[in-house]
Amino acid sequence: TLYGNKSVAEQNSVDLAWGLLLDPAYEALRKCMFADQEDDKRRFRQLLVNSVMATDIFDPELKEMRNKRWEKAFSSNISSNGTVTSTSKESSDLTDLKATIVIEHIIQAADVSHTMQHWHVYQKWNKRLFYEMYSSYQDGRLDSDPSIGWYKGELWFYDNYIIPLARKLAECGVFGVSSDEFLTYAQANRTEWESKGESIVVALKEDYEATMKQH
Repeated sequence: TLYGNKSVAEQNSVDLAWGLLLDPAYEALRKCMFADQEDDKRRFRQLLVNSVMATDIFDPELKEMRNKRWEKAFSSNISSNGTVTSTSKESSDLTDLKATIVIEHIIQAADVSHTMQHWHVYQKWNKRLFYEMYSSYQDGRLDSDPSIGWYKGELWFYDNYIIPLARKLAECGVFGVSSDEFLTYAQANRTEWESKGESIVVALKEDYEATMKQH
């Protein structure tokens, strides 16, 4: 099966992007990035793979591996106020590990950034994703009606991924006060969705079907 049926979308994205980067048209860009050093090129590719694979949030093995790496890198460096501290004696390997993990979490946050912004931003992109998924269902490309589990699915997503991710962004300390905003918005959106989400899903489905009738 394609990619061993593991993180298919993510691995396909890496292959497409890497293929484009290796195109002769981007030779000058590659020289700026790697300076013809194979070690730099290999390191960049590994960082790229790790970052994109980090956006696969549904593979339990990858999730467990990421959590263990986070614990190894940061668990002993969390201060009383929840931010990460470091020492001059910290090994370069540990520093590199922390940097890699932070980059992975930045990519993860970018992938779902609408959930950690103002309610109206969250709703704008939530609506577009719902339309995309519901359209796939109507066209026979999706087996089940996404509207059935959309309300509870969003709650699960906030509780098990978004809010824990926002807390980690705060713990690693690289965003400063912005990380507090991410967590505050995530928690506020979760609360408002719990209150309004069921009626919103009904309205989204009705709006989609009404739009389709006009075409």
